[in-house]
Amino acid sequence: MRDYELVFIVHPDIDDNAMIEIIDRVKGWITESGGTVVKEDRWGKRRLAYQIRKQRDGQYMFMQLQLSPSAAGDLNRNMRFLEPVMRFLITVVE
Repeated sequence: MRDYELVFIVHPDIDDNAMIEIIDRVKGWITESGGTVVKEDRWGKRRLAYQIRKQRDGQYMFMQLQLSPSAAGDLNRNMRFLEPVMRFLITVVE
């Protein structure tokens, strides 16, 4: 198991219930692959440095994870196809 950090930006027009569903879906993918969510922190709506999909704002979410490297690849693939997520980044914590 390795330590990872995941940051993703969700479309700003998503309401709180839909945001909770997205977070639960991501956490479900992590736990199904044998990983754990160590910490989660919702940063809220913030101004983007540049436009993404014609949007100037986004809702940020930060998670610290423990995953196997193969599960991190699966998470990367699943995040790509999650429509409300505008950008995401998975990094290894040394």
